[in-house]
Amino acid sequence: MPHAEPTPPSPPPSGTQARVRAALTGPGGPFAVVRAEDGPQAGSLVYADGPRTLREFVETTWAFGDQPFLIAGERSCSYGEFFAAASALACRLSETYGLRPGDRAVIAMRNHPEWQIAFWAAQLAGLVAVPLNAWWTEGEFTYALDDSGPRVLLVDGERLPLVGAWAGRAGARVIVFHGGSGERYAEGVERYEDLPAPDPLAAPPDVEIRPEDDATIIYTSGTTGRPKGAVATQLAQAGAARNPRFYAAASALGRGIIPGQGPAPVTLLTYPFFHVAAFTSLCAAMSAGGAVVVMRKWDADEALRLIREHRVTHYAGVPATALQLLAAAARTGDRLESLRMLSTGGAAAPRDLVARLTARYGDRIEPRNGYGLTETGGGVLANFGAEYRLHPDSVGRPTPSTEVRIAGPAGEELPEGETGELWLRGQALARGYWRDEEATAQAFTGGWFRTGDLAVIREGRVDVVDRIKDMVIRGGENVYCVEVESVLHDHPDVEDAAVLGVAHPVLGEEVAAVVRLRPGAGATAEELRQHVGRSLAAFKVPAHVRLTDSPLPRNAAGKILKRELRAPGEEGRAVRDA
Repeated sequence: MPHAEPTPPSPPPSGTQARVRAALTGPGGPFAVVRAEDGPQAGSLVYADGPRTLREFVETTWAFGDQPFLIAGERSCSYGEFFAAASALACRLSETYGLRPGDRAVIAMRNHPEWQIAFWAAQLAGLVAVPLNAWWTEGEFTYALDDSGPRVLLVDGERLPLVGAWAGRAGARVIVFHGGSGERYAEGVERYEDLPAPDPLAAPPDVEIRPEDDATIIYTSGTTGRPKGAVATQLAQAGAARNPRFYAAASALGRGIIPGQGPAPVTLLTYPFFHVAAFTSLCAAMSAGGAVVVMRKWDADEALRLIREHRVTHYAGVPATALQLLAAAARTGDRLESLRMLSTGGAAAPRDLVARLTARYGDRIEPRNGYGLTETGGGVLANFGAEYRLHPDSVGRPTPSTEVRIAGPAGEELPEGETGELWLRGQALARGYWRDEEATAQAFTGGWFRTGDLAVIREGRVDVVDRIKDMVIRGGENVYCVEVESVLHDHPDVEDAAVLGVAHPVLGEEVAAVVRLRPGAGATAEELRQHVGRSLAAFKVPAHVRLTDSPLPRNAAGKILKRELRAPGEEGRAVRDA
């Protein structure tokens, strides 16, 4: 466990942020850190105070009682109702099903409020929650189920046909949420709506949950191959839940507000619950007793309506949906009067996002973006407020419990200003990949996680330049795809853009781009090439530009699936021939 004496965090930034950070992380401060002596986080910085397990974290939300928590359509669930339902389900899993700490519990459903009841019930019972991508096919579900070996599946009626056969073969119990009332289910399957009503005074099961126990297995997005199950301990996830609270406090102090004062936030959460970006946003709301408005599927006009109806103060989503929200607000003249923060994550934010926000709303709506991965439990770097407006290409500064290294080819630490691989170490990091020692050894070394992202540190801020594998090497010159994509996004006719490398017999690779124009826009491929050439060196200008009317393929986190932009077996042909 931790040393008694606090360990100072990373070197503080200058100016206002330095003073704010010092107040929050200094000795006795609410976000002071110490260095762990043992366990999976040994050698890493961890918060000196605060919960050590997710059960400890969620138990504090009981105090919010009748305050609204989850809002979906006409349904609203208070914190008291949520905690009673999660406790009752946890008791059923533990006492009726006989599940024990360490057993795996799969959650597979769309963004129903019951998703959160299922996840936190697993935590209250000491189980290892395994959230699965609700958009997967039966084959993809089968792969993850075989890999994780759950004893219980908590699924909605839409997912049951995709996982039911596996559950029958494996003898796993199944609870179906939003299942048909007259439907006949196989043995071992029961309908959640048929269970006894929760007792609002009942406690969760009496089980021992230790900080070093596994809390979650969350599968990576799999943009480059089979998903891997990142395993996070209870201590790691408790740290991940505390990280957004630090940024909320820092943001408030930076604006001259005492943290915790004023009404509770109302967040429009557009991420799928199974993604770590949703975990970050949700825990921020839960820490403050805030309400979370849930959408069944993304629609910009519906989002505007929900913001007006529920007086939403915080928006959380991928950059693509945030841009669509701003475009819809501009088209309809909506002033987004209740909104106070627009936060994006899950994918790189184009620099014109914050410019558009500022041009229309001034500094009334605070912009925020961040950086995190499945392996970091969500956001561990954040850029917000005035600093984000000044440095829109940066992902910001680390949490107090996160250390950053820019590493060279041999793992050596590079000085500030040099580009290398981003390595991270801290409380929220996963301990490795489920039953995959080889992948764990490749990604985790000496307590550090190798992100696979190229980055540079400037004045304490981290700029993520590109994915290492996405970087185009053209005739020996490095071309960072994110940089070219950012310039393309600056063109007023561009709605979306992806840059990738295609094979070249002499240069090795050359730069190509797939661009979706805004409705009614008329920019040509050559005009876009000239636009890039006015900002970037000639070797960075795309040699091939494909214009498309179709949305660019993205995963659930909003990341573009560049492999789908290439013809199978003929890399780059789909770009060249269009």
